[in-house]
Amino acid sequence: MEPTILVTRHAGWVEIALNRPDRLNSFTGEMHRALAAALAEAGADEGVRAVLLTGSGRGFCAGQDLSDPETSGENPDLGLAIDKYYNPLIRRLRGLEKPVVCAVNGVAAGAGANIAFACDIVLAARSAKFIQAFAKIGLVPDSGGTFTLPRLVGDARARGLMMLGEPVSAEKAADWGMIWKVVDDASLMGEARALVAHLATQPTRGLALLKKALEGSVTNDLDAQLDLERDLQREAGRTPDYAEGVAAFMEKRAPNFTGRTS
Repeated sequence: MEPTILVTRHAGWVEIALNRPDRLNSFTGEMHRALAAALAEAGADEGVRAVLLTGSGRGFCAGQDLSDPETSGENPDLGLAIDKYYNPLIRRLRGLEKPVVCAVNGVAAGAGANIAFACDIVLAARSAKFIQAFAKIGLVPDSGGTFTLPRLVGDARARGLMMLGEPVSAEKAADWGMIWKVVDDASLMGEARALVAHLATQPTRGLALLKKALEGSVTNDLDAQLDLERDLQREAGRTPDYAEGVAAFMEKRAPNFTGRTS
């Protein structure tokens, strides 16, 4: 039986692929557990300084597999599955102290779209589509969608996308600020891998602190955010990578960042 998650290690980074291509990588409890383990391992491994998340086959992720025994049947408790799987996944992606790039290689529907939006940088193949499919089956968007999407595209567009469930092309997603960049289908994985390899050479701790600053900005007022920036900058200024960055600037050479905290 094929593993539901494929993990490929590279120098300084790891590629994690959802691997149920015959089901458009829709989630089961088994796949959730495997992905959680892969992300936890990547987070704990100091040799991993960046993560690439993608999908096998012709799609990124179609959301929840509605036939999964853990979430199907009469009167299922879908809130239990969200508590057990989806919410921890979104928190893990947002809280991972290294950059996470998502390469969307086809349809990203329902939770699949919102999982992509939880990553730090999203690249999409030109043929990709993002769909808030929940209303089509009488559900409410989850996996952080009602939080993330209005902040990406504004309230009016978020409401329309969620209530109508219309697909958004990769080009429109980029124009609306939902994703970072559109890439030709044949170039997607090469460009995504090059981007993650680059991020793996950057000041990892500084990027982790940057993520904390952006997370704080969602709920902070200006005074609180200024204080947070001060505190995070103090920590960043004490890392070896800051010292290396200054030395490299003064010596007019490329920096050699290690990602170490001390």
